[in-house]
Amino acid sequence: MEGSPTVAQGRLTPIRRETFSNQIATNLRHAIISGEIEAGSQITEMELAARFGVSRGPLREAMGLLVSEGLLVTAPYRGTRVLKLSAKDVREIYALRTALETLAFREVWDRRDETFRAELKSRHRILISTLGLNDRVKSSEAEIRFHSLVYEASGHDLLLETWQRISSRMQLYLAVHQQAHGRTAPIHDAHQRYLELALDDRLDLMVEEVEAHMRRGLHQMMVYLA
Repeated sequence: MEGSPTVAQGRLTPIRRETFSNQIATNLRHAIISGEIEAGSQITEMELAARFGVSRGPLREAMGLLVSEGLLVTAPYRGTRVLKLSAKDVREIYALRTALETLAFREVWDRRDETFRAELKSRHRILISTLGLNDRVKSSEAEIRFHSLVYEASGHDLLLETWQRISSRMQLYLAVHQQAHGRTAPIHDAHQRYLELALDDRLDLMVEEVEAHMRRGLHQMMVYLA
């Protein structure tokens, strides 16, 4: 319960309120990305409070977080709705992510070391391990985490902040992308060339692959959304 004490290092300390709000946000984000809460549907605090069994204060904070992430859209006199990706959204995501990831690789290229290489391989293995789970949320989470490393290691704080700000929308895009292809995860070798080039010495080929990687499946997404 919000504000309940917990034992930490032998003393009672209160659970921070934002921790509970973040937990609610995680559950709400999962419901949106999984499609449990339908894209484009209108939601209210009262409905969600009953659904998750929580009070409206921390729920309001959680909803505010998802508004900032772009998963919820609030408009005056129209209430709050779940984001529904349009063809325009997809084109903008493709263009922005291509630009961000190209910049991230240019920034990280000379910073790659054995720790970076080992971590990228590890995250790729985790992504591959989700392929048989029949769970779009877990596979899209793993895919976002795989792509996140280049931003985390780039040393470019504003670039990382920008990526983190759009990553929830990117995860929704990936889940919809999988649905468009009739899958619950990316195909087994979808990231193999990306991984190999990210560990290689040709930045020019890596930049080409970033654009090609983002472009693959774009046409099918556009057809699906239409």
